[in-house]
Amino acid sequence: MSYLAFMKHRRRSIRLPGYDYASAGWYFVTICCNDRTHLFGEIREGEMVLNEVGDLVEKWWNKTPEKFPDIELGDYQIMPNHFHAIVINVGADPCVGPSLPVTPDTLASLQEITGFSKQGEHAGSPLHRVIQWFKTMVTNEFIRNVKQSGWKPFEDKIWQRNYYEHIIRNEESHRKISAYIRDNPANWNDDDFFLSKPIRSSKTFYTTKFKRLDF
Repeated sequence: MSYLAFMKHRRRSIRLPGYDYASAGWYFVTICCNDRTHLFGEIREGEMVLNEVGDLVEKWWNKTPEKFPDIELGDYQIMPNHFHAIVINVGADPCVGPSLPVTPDTLASLQEITGFSKQGEHAGSPLHRVIQWFKTMVTNEFIRNVKQSGWKPFEDKIWQRNYYEHIIRNEESHRKISAYIRDNPANWNDDDFFLSKPIRSSKTFYTTKFKRLDF
C-alpha cells in the first residue's frame, strides 16, 4: 500500500460507522471554513450580515433540492466562518415515495410501513454526496468571481475537508437544534467558532462542542 493510500485510510471520519446516510431521516449539519477564516460576512448587533460570498453560499444551499429532489431543507444559518443546517432526506424519489411526511417522531413508523430502513430500498441521496456537491458549487463560483469580478482569492481552500453531522432522532432534539441555529448570531461572541484559528482535530472539536449542547 502506498503512503498516500495509507494516509487516506488512516483519516478519521466523523461519520457513524455502518449508518446508511442515504436513508430517510433528519440531520443537523455543520460545515466550517478552512482554518475558521471569516469569509461569509459579519455579525452586527446580533444579526448576521452576509457579504457577496455569504450570498453565494445561501444561493447554492437553496439550489440543493433542485439537484437532489429527495432532499428538503430545514432551518439553516450562515455564520462568518461556518454554516449550520438541518437536512431532511425523504429517502425516495417523491414520484414513487409514500406521501406520509417524514418527521423525527414519525420516522420509525414510516420505516416500518415503507421499508425505508432496508439497505438499498427507497435509497435517497447520500448525505456526503449532497454536502460535497454544495461545497464544490460554492468553490467553483467563488473561483469564477476571482477571475471575472476581482474577488479576493481564498487561501488554500474555502472549506474544511470534513463536516459534522448529527442524526435528529426525535422532536425534542429537533426543537433544541432549531433554537440553537436561530440563536447562533446573537450568541456569536460566546461561540467556539468565533476565533479564526485552525482546528487540529475536527472530530474532537465538533464532538466536544456539540456534546455540551445535549442535542
